[in-house]
Amino acid sequence: MYINRQDSGKSLLIIFYRNPVQGKVKTRLAATVGDAKALDIYLRLAAHTRSVTEHLPVEMAVFYSDSIEKDDIWTSGPYQKHRQSGATLGERMASAFIGGFTAGYSSVCIIGTDCFELTADILQEGFTKLKSNDAVIGPAMDGGYYMLGMNSFHPELFQNKSWSTDTVFSDTVADLNALRLRVDQLPALRDIDEEKDLPSGW
Repeated sequence: MYINRQDSGKSLLIIFYRNPVQGKVKTRLAATVGDAKALDIYLRLAAHTRSVTEHLPVEMAVFYSDSIEKDDIWTSGPYQKHRQSGATLGERMASAFIGGFTAGYSSVCIIGTDCFELTADILQEGFTKLKSNDAVIGPAMDGGYYMLGMNSFHPELFQNKSWSTDTVFSDTVADLNALRLRVDQLPALRDIDEEKDLPSGW
């Protein structure tokens, strides 16, 4: 369960995390570099995500894809731990957002662990933008998004999407505009999904 934050004005960062099992992470990348290297890269990305989030002045919750791991990089001090719930990615993200708002958080953002260009400053910028907007979104160069945040729950953002395709960002922005929300964008960043996305030295 979330820590209850009714009337606290607190912000929450949700981190969606796939349990690191060889052969089950970064499968598109593994198709060309192999399962072992894909797992190693995934773990490096997770470590990067932890390094840019652990000192943020917001509360954080890691949502595991399969089972909660007690002794891993997501220490229980900074990070609450939960298990994702739902059949599709949209359902799982929606459930996490609903839980956050139900617990009383005033703004909630979500990220994954695929973006090696993500920085603490960009994450903080996202929460800052929510002080004067209804929603914020960080476009990924592959057509998805690396961050989505809002001050109240909007189920439309998680419905009727072709997840993991290059239409997710544009379809989500279309929904935000149709809802007539005040939306701001963050800089476009690269995710690592395929070998061509790897930075030099990886």
